[in-house]
Amino acid sequence: MANNTTGRNKSVVPEARQALNQMKTEIASELGMSNYESMDKGNLTARQNGYVGGYMTKRLVEQAERNMSGTTTR
Repeated sequence: MANNTTGRNKSVVPEARQALNQMKTEIASELGMSNYESMDKGNLTARQNGYVGGYMTKRLVEQAERNMSGTTTR
């Protein structure tokens, strides 16, 4: 199977970008990176960047599971 990277990193729902960026900022703040938006992400460790992305994924999966089950509380 060929490795096709065409379309990679394109938003399926572009309107969600602002909400995702807000979530990323909130999670980074919770992890002690209060000025995440203005940080040079290249100066962060892979672990720090991975934590932000990992927690975003975890939260998004939790939200999707709640939506699927009809539960609305956090």
